[in-house]
Amino acid sequence: MDLTTITTLAQVADPAAYGENAGRAIALGIGAGLGTIGPGIGVGFIFGKVIESVTRQPEMKDEITSIQWLGFALTEAIVFYAFIFGLIAFFL
Repeated sequence: MDLTTITTLAQVADPAAYGENAGRAIALGIGAGLGTIGPGIGVGFIFGKVIESVTRQPEMKDEITSIQWLGFALTEAIVFYAFIFGLIAFFL
């Protein structure tokens, strides 16, 4: 082993060597991950209800589908908000 490998192994073994950026990176990953759970459930709920609605009233398929895409877009926007807030917290 050369000196560079030993130094790298020492840094990995000592989390304090990374400083506060490691904690911020972990918080960003957890925050973005948790921020996607709710919208993921919401999107599944939207598409499930659309399937139910279309099977009950097939003649309203076009109206239901247009409302579906609006709900999908608004729900997915929450994921981007969570990610942007995480990035703001990471860099400030």
